[in-house]
Amino acid sequence: MTAPRKTPRGRAVATVLALALAVPLAAAASAQAAPAADPRPSATAQARATDAPAVRPELPRPTGRFTVGRDTLHLVDKSREDPWVPSAGARELMLSLYYPARGTSGRDTAYTSAAAAKELLAYHELDSRVSAADYSSTRTYARTGAHPARGRFPLVVLSPGFTAPRSTLTHLAEDLASRGYVVATVDHAYEAAGAEFSGGRVLPCVGCVDGGGDSGPRVTADRAKDLSYVLDRLVGGRTGKASWRHSGMIDARRVGVGGHSIGGAATAALMDTDPQVRAGMNMDGGFHTRPDSVARPFLLLGTTTTTQAGDPYDWGAAWPHLEGWKRWLTVAGSGHFTFTDVPVVLGQLGEHDPTAPISGRRSEQITRAYIAAFYDRHLRGTAQPLLDGPTPAHPEVGFHQP
Repeated sequence: MTAPRKTPRGRAVATVLALALAVPLAAAASAQAAPAADPRPSATAQARATDAPAVRPELPRPTGRFTVGRDTLHLVDKSREDPWVPSAGARELMLSLYYPARGTSGRDTAYTSAAAAKELLAYHELDSRVSAADYSSTRTYARTGAHPARGRFPLVVLSPGFTAPRSTLTHLAEDLASRGYVVATVDHAYEAAGAEFSGGRVLPCVGCVDGGGDSGPRVTADRAKDLSYVLDRLVGGRTGKASWRHSGMIDARRVGVGGHSIGGAATAALMDTDPQVRAGMNMDGGFHTRPDSVARPFLLLGTTTTTQAGDPYDWGAAWPHLEGWKRWLTVAGSGHFTFTDVPVVLGQLGEHDPTAPISGRRSEQITRAYIAAFYDRHLRGTAQPLLDGPTPAHPEVGFHQP
């Protein structure tokens, strides 16, 4: 779920596979010391075998004062050919749009479809232990068809890691929307396992197979073009016409972009060329192309690996090119997926990454607190002492000064 090569900067697939292998190995060790197991399948195993929902995970409740609406938007950039499947034609993007809503109108929204969950779990070799029905049944708080709140709000666009669908950024998107932001999470065609597009199409992750080699810079550049097009279609921009039915909610003067892994790297590349973005952030993404000069606020939030000798994420080399307000934050005990829904949802389904001991609960608390503080400071202009230095409320978070 990061860049397409298994280097320290693009290690997400290996991390997930390590997670996938940890439980069977632990089970095998326990079996050597335990009495022989009952050969009859358990009720849980029987439920999972039939793919019937046995467990319903739940995303954390949004913390802001607004209820949250959710919409979807399919975009086609006819000026560009798809970089992975040229025969497919123009570049496709699929957005989930979260927005401040009023009242309790609308209806419940699905976290993701069972078909999309099946593809995601199979790709990461978790399908033998996690039911697609359980995963897709995860409770969310956004409501489809909810009445938009009155007023104009800052926009934040979020891009997921490579191989990861936009659904993995849901808890952060819902929380920001509840705090008074319009939030767009983006699926980039053929770059994720379990990405659902218009008409219920679950596009194959062609990049997962063909993304080997030194393609990180190419993917980063393509993502930056995707995100620039998304901004234009949401706020009118250079195209002169917005595509979303509620675009009137967006204050085009207050736009932030960010992402996980290569989505974060693409944010810096975007800010090199697109002046629409006032503030950007990168959640544990290696810089595959260093920005020339980003003179606007930028937040780096990642694992302690980002500070290791040898500069495996290239953050140290990119740091001087971030010439505006900036912070480099590390989270002790975190892993590459700490800043997504992954530990929150899979943790409730009994899957834990042994290399990232921080809990799903602490993961979401830290992610939400620091990302919201960053955008509140730079898109709303409100003081945020949380960003000034370490605090006892979040002892895991360190402020790195290269």
